[in-house]
Amino acid sequence: MSIRLDEVYKRIIHALMGDARNTSAPMIAEEVGVSPATIRNRINQLEDAGIIRGYHANVDFGAADDRLTTLYVGTAPVGERARLAQQARTIAGVVNVREFMAGRENLHVLAVGSDVEGVNDVARELTSLGIDIDDEKLVRTEQFQPYHPFGPAETHQQFSDYVSLAGGNEVVQLTVEDSAPIADMTLERAGTKGLLEDGLLVVSIEREDSVLTPTGDSEIRAGDLLTVLSRDGITDRTLEVFEAEGG
Repeated sequence: MSIRLDEVYKRIIHALMGDARNTSAPMIAEEVGVSPATIRNRINQLEDAGIIRGYHANVDFGAADDRLTTLYVGTAPVGERARLAQQARTIAGVVNVREFMAGRENLHVLAVGSDVEGVNDVARELTSLGIDIDDEKLVRTEQFQPYHPFGPAETHQQFSDYVSLAGGNEVVQLTVEDSAPIADMTLERAGTKGLLEDGLLVVSIEREDSVLTPTGDSEIRAGDLLTVLSRDGITDRTLEVFEAEGG
């Protein structure tokens, strides 16, 4: 079954990603302006099409008896990647497996154990399957949020990351939206036009797979992820420069 996502489908996905447990069909229907029956029917269609693949609890295993969560970054032969991913899911303690379209580090396995030996047992079993473990990291926290382009039009710019520093300094990561005032403009030009407030410094520009060091001649493009330092704190005016006009 193939579905072309219209505005109703997108708003359903946005709402369920935000809080599937406490969001009912009538609540979505009231927000979108259709009947609850339509919402329930649309949800069934999304499930049948495999777009919504399940509803899962976001568990803090550190708060659950101080259990450890480890991410194993591994490599499987490309021709066996799918099979090994399925086998990895059967290992006790594994809670998530991701496949990547790459030759190296193409499997990420998230595992939970009651202690170090417990998660090491998972590593040994992964190795016995024929997966080469390239790296392992102890996970401190994991956060989820809805996909904002599927949300209501009035959804405002969201921080990809945010750090508050001493002295009132703040560092945030902001995505440049289509038709944002700063899009297709150099940093020097943006400063001249007064788009960048005093005390605002663009620290880096992430574009596709590259991280660029900004200069006055750097042109900002839609889709860029900017790391921004503000000495006076991030304001609504700062965010508006990176948001789509009229958004």
